[in-house]
Amino acid sequence: MLQKPVRRIRWVMAVSVFVLGAAAATAVAQSKPDLGGVWEVTMGVRTRPGPGAPEMPALTPEYAQKLADFKAAQAKGEDEESPQANCVPPGMPGIMNQPYPMELLFTPGKVTIVIEAYSQTRRIFLDGRKHPDDPDLTYNGHSIGHWEGDTLVVDSVGFTPDTALGPSQGYRHSDKMHIVERFRLTDPDTLEVVTTVDDPKALTKALSGTKVLKRHRDWDIAEYICEQNNRNLATDKGKAGILLNH
Repeated sequence: MLQKPVRRIRWVMAVSVFVLGAAAATAVAQSKPDLGGVWEVTMGVRTRPGPGAPEMPALTPEYAQKLADFKAAQAKGEDEESPQANCVPPGMPGIMNQPYPMELLFTPGKVTIVIEAYSQTRRIFLDGRKHPDDPDLTYNGHSIGHWEGDTLVVDSVGFTPDTALGPSQGYRHSDKMHIVERFRLTDPDTLEVVTTVDDPKALTKALSGTKVLKRHRDWDIAEYICEQNNRNLATDKGKAGILLNH
């Protein structure tokens, strides 16, 4: 006769634990800083490595030679334009430095960054998964993240080596490039992003920099179709080309 009440008590206890656990998870989520919304890079504002030109990558001999070959081609009138002239997105880390807004969208277990430039999207998984052992090599890589206090830490790997690392196409990275970003509010509408890049094949030391973004609470992301009416393209040798009747 006591068996049913005992079962009922156990069931009630299990439901209570589940509800309390869900409530606790919701409370934790609600306690995190609000990074959602539309942000724009504040051009010219840096806290590292300091004023003036951005830090140049410290290249290994192999990749220093790639840079030298690139400069030699430029001296011959080649490689004057980047692939972006043909609407190829710059990939990471360059896509995060474009002078166009981006929107951070938070959903359970994921942050989605919608970048107006080149209509790019990054997905950052916060559900505890790991990187794949053999990730596909893509423009924006595979990203996972976690919170360290009030800082969102994003770890990314799996980048195609077809994109540039530094301020010109001559600064290349390898398929082993690894990027860590730390997103932190410095005031309700100011976001500091510290980015550290390491690459055992291409760099002799990690490359680090900080950018500042401002939140625009009344902005929306616009449609960006680079191919539409693109008249200023690049030839197969990287020279500037113009379509007059396009």
